[in-house]
Amino acid sequence: MTVDAHKLQVATLAGGCFWCLEAVFEQLRGVERVVSGYIGGIAPDPDYEAVCSGQTGHAEAVQIHFDAQQISFRELLEVFFSIHNPTTLNCQGNDVGTQYRSAIFYHTDEQRAEALAMIAELNGQRLWPAPLVTEVVAAPAFYPAEDYHQHYFARHPEQGYCQIVVGPKLAKFREHFAGKLKR
Repeated sequence: MTVDAHKLQVATLAGGCFWCLEAVFEQLRGVERVVSGYIGGIAPDPDYEAVCSGQTGHAEAVQIHFDAQQISFRELLEVFFSIHNPTTLNCQGNDVGTQYRSAIFYHTDEQRAEALAMIAELNGQRLWPAPLVTEVVAAPAFYPAEDYHQHYFARHPEQGYCQIVVGPKLAKFREHFAGKLKR
């Protein structure tokens, strides 16, 4: 999917709290924009309270606008699978509910094929003690989250959840993917 004159592509990923995902993907070279939001549910234009109730079926997700000349969809998936547990159904740490599920919402047939291939590859490597439960589904409507959720970690690094969950995850990511970070 092309989003503007720069021929950016879009990837939409869900893997727990969108604050964590956004903080990581914003730092990757080739990523132009990351938007936190909701996807995969039944209610039109949901808000945070409705999504957290678990009644809408939406996942917290990020929509990543990236330059495939600088970073590939596969590289985004490599980061994605390294920053969350893709073997726990509807759960990431203490965040429990369908809104925290692991999912890849593909925008093209190529993204679908790449996602399925990577899941098969990772299952074959047996890196985790259980098989991956990551959903791979066509991307339905994406609803940007409220403004206060955008760039949350960058604006609130002192917040408790950010210090306990996001910060350590970000530090681990930076160490492992140092060569892919924006300068």
